[in-house]
Amino acid sequence: MPLSKLASSIPASPTLALNDEARRLRENGEPVVNLGIGEPANAAPPAAIQSASDQLKTGKVKYSPAGGIPALKDAIIRYTKANYGRTVGRKNIVVTQGAKLAIFNVLYTLCNPGDEVIIFAPYWVSYPEIIKMVNAVPVIVKTGDKDFLPEVSEIGRVVNSRTKAIIVNSPNNPSGAVYPSGLIEELVKLCEKRGIYLLCDDIYHKLVFDDCVAVPAYQLSKKGIEETRIIVINGVAKLYGMTGFRIGWTVSSQEIAEVITNIQAQTITCVSPVTQAAAQAALDGDQSVVEDLRLDIQHNRDVLMDEIGSFSKVRCARPKGTFYALIDFRDCFQETGIRSSVELASFLLKKVLVVTVPGDEFGTPGYLRISYAGATEDVLDGIRRIIWALDPAAPRELKIGTKTVVKDWL
Repeated sequence: MPLSKLASSIPASPTLALNDEARRLRENGEPVVNLGIGEPANAAPPAAIQSASDQLKTGKVKYSPAGGIPALKDAIIRYTKANYGRTVGRKNIVVTQGAKLAIFNVLYTLCNPGDEVIIFAPYWVSYPEIIKMVNAVPVIVKTGDKDFLPEVSEIGRVVNSRTKAIIVNSPNNPSGAVYPSGLIEELVKLCEKRGIYLLCDDIYHKLVFDDCVAVPAYQLSKKGIEETRIIVINGVAKLYGMTGFRIGWTVSSQEIAEVITNIQAQTITCVSPVTQAAAQAALDGDQSVVEDLRLDIQHNRDVLMDEIGSFSKVRCARPKGTFYALIDFRDCFQETGIRSSVELASFLLKKVLVVTVPGDEFGTPGYLRISYAGATEDVLDGIRRIIWALDPAAPRELKIGTKTVVKDWL
């Protein structure tokens, strides 16, 4: 029986596939190091766990409102005021089953078939696929290799009557770039002038380093919440170590929020009240957990940069946020016979049991995305294995776990 051409064209998530492979290797006793994982290693805040437990103990885990429970919406209102300087109401917020679904819901709400959505390469792997799933067209604007920042002139060149939205992810997955306020201001002006929606994927917005600030687009617009074309997408996954709770949200005009709520009512019905209770407790609880995580990740970033800086054949722009680095390995290809970052990721997994994510998936062939969200010792071990595998000057043998690996490929 023939399947939907659109559905069949959507590829599997490379990050989830690699995480599954890493899990399989570990279950088989292999000393695999996962530098591809897109989640922090910290535990969820105790207040979140306790709140979810209390909700379960009532035995009344029933349907909740399609757009989110009032208590969580109120917590998001307070969060938006504190972090964005904007006062919004419950009718401006929709709680979703993770930030990824929030992005889908927004694009499904905004786009007609053939509409165009601009994204910047490197981009998060799901952006182009979600855009295609709503029958829109992804338009990719490349950024500079040194800073991974788009040029406003290049963006203006591709804007046309079919352009419906621009997606901004700052801090950026996979590069770790943080867009300066001047660039965000130019994007806000462009969108307001041309009637384009600006989708701000702010899921990493507090994970910034070296006194860097991810300036919210809201602060650079004088338009009110009901007039602005800015839509904010956020969630508790990255900042609070709550990836498995699957809680995200959108902040938008009431008109857009109403449509998103209707979409959810006809698809997922509602988000679990148990995980919503946990998210509300995280947002209202002790925020030192976020700062502790940020400091741990900044330390890991410094460790990674020190290690990778010792290998002259690779280049890496210093990440200013997130827990990812996008590293250029193209100078390693010739000596190894490797032809792409996909082949390189497979090679490193096979030879030294290190999981990475190919840059091809992010619109940057020849690069690998390295995550430093895990334990410091894993970051050190993984980077050292990678350098050993690719450096002709490194010793011929390396002990990995209980095995001695002999380098016979250089």
